[in-house]
Amino acid sequence: MLSATPATAQTTTPAPPAVVTAAPQPATAGGKITISWSGFATCRAVSISFALDGTQIATAASSASGSVGATVPAGTTAGSHKLTATSSNTKCGSAGSGLRVIVPPPPTTTQPPPTKPPVTQPPVTNPPVTRPPVVTTTTITPPVTTTTTTDTPSSPTATPSSSTDAFTGYGDGVLLLDKDNIQPGDDLTATGTGCPKGATVKLTSLGQSVGNTTADDNGEFKSPVKFANIEPGRHKVRAECGITLVGNVDVTLSSSSGGTTSTLVVLLFFLLIGAAMLRRQFTGLRR
Repeated sequence: MLSATPATAQTTTPAPPAVVTAAPQPATAGGKITISWSGFATCRAVSISFALDGTQIATAASSASGSVGATVPAGTTAGSHKLTATSSNTKCGSAGSGLRVIVPPPPTTTQPPPTKPPVTQPPVTNPPVTRPPVVTTTTITPPVTTTTTTDTPSSPTATPSSSTDAFTGYGDGVLLLDKDNIQPGDDLTATGTGCPKGATVKLTSLGQSVGNTTADDNGEFKSPVKFANIEPGRHKVRAECGITLVGNVDVTLSSSSGGTTSTLVVLLFFLLIGAAMLRRQFTGLRR
């Protein structure tokens, strides 16, 4: 009696899912990409079509895996787009994935510099040179007598100019003194312009400080000038405030007119006595 042998069940391993990818990521609109696929069934007389957002960009013969080159359409906008791979026989496989696209900036065109036409200079014609006749003139000039009076300044650095003649050493500014001539103890005021805003202004004369103030928002200042020790003559006043301003003032000493008159009277008296004595001696000699 024969016994029946049970059939052995066979386990079937499922095929891996179909996959499609593209490189590089991101791709450039109008640029080249490489499309790769795997997990497809190999079918005869079947092809695989690759499309981007439904627009076919490449085809390849059916095979389980492979790669093919393609071009991203130039009008593709920037962003994510759908890439699909579909067999002409749907039983042989299909797959889809995403492709990110960027749009390159427009090319920069450099305009060549304009070409200037050559400049043609007309010929230069020099007119004939006519020399006028030479006329000799004799001029007799009488002698001129000139008398020069020179003021002696009180210091080697003083200049014989009026105190109202102010100038700057370094910068655009002016220093003015309100008096041309003073005596020891007289008031003297200096005003100036051209200093930096809020600058400290130092007034000096012969190396001694004679005033100190601050420039206002317009670069102007005003300060009294006080001499500690002063001698007769012309003195230079300097204002330092980032630039150097200079002015001059003359110092004189007052004299007593009464003393001078008395001295002249005494001298005249002695001259008259001397003349009288000489007259007497001359008269005696004649007798």
